[in-house]
Order: sequence, then C-alpha cells, then structure tokens
Amino acid sequence: MLNKLLKSVLDQDTAPVVVCDIDDIIVYMNPCAIKRYHKDLTGKSIKDCHPPKANEMIDKVVAWFRRSKDNNIIYTYRNDEENKDVYMVALRDDDGILIGYYEKHEYRNKETVGLYQPKK
Repeated sequence: MLNKLLKSVLDQDTAPVVVCDIDDIIVYMNPCAIKRYHKDLTGKSIKDCHPPKANEMIDKVVAWFRRSKDNNIIYTYRNDEENKDVYMVALRDDDGILIGYYEKHEYRNKETVGLYQPKK
C-alpha cells in the first residue's frame, strides 16, 4: 500500500521527478518529467542524457552522499528562466545506506491560484 501512496505522491507532483538507482539507471519518471523530456527514459542511464561535465558533477555529488549518512541534499543550480532552484537528494534505505538519488526542483513563483482552489 505504501508504494502505491508514494507513487501517487510523485505522480501528482507538478515538478519533474526522475529517480535513479545507485548505478545511475533511471528507475522512475513522473508524468511531468516524461512530458518535460518528451520521452520515458526509464531503464536508461541518466549519464546518457547529460554532457561529460554534468556527469562529472553527478559523480562528485554521489561520492559526497556516500561519505556520510548526513549528506543528503545539495544545491546544484539556479534556473532563472524557469525561476527555480535545483537540488540532488540522496535516497537511503532504513539503515541509511545510499540506494539512489533524485533531482528536486523548487519553483519560486508566488502561487496565483486562490486559497483552496484547484491548481490547473
């Protein structure tokens, strides 16, 4: 039941969510990510989607995640065009072992929908 609930949380997110395992393989993309990237890349390496410099940074962040169970989120860049900050977030099992990661997008626009009104 929990897996269905968690998948639903990710599916409803209005930001792209791409989850990778520890071997850099994309294991899940929410509908927003599939729309943004114009295809479902599940089963492919995230590194096939990035230039060498970005892959270097992914490796550095994953190494940082591995160094400590307390290293769990890092700011990776600002996208002024979309008014958002982007982070990489560690995914850990119950023992704190690194099992993957995902990219988190945080948009900074003020909400324009009225209180308790559906977001369109």
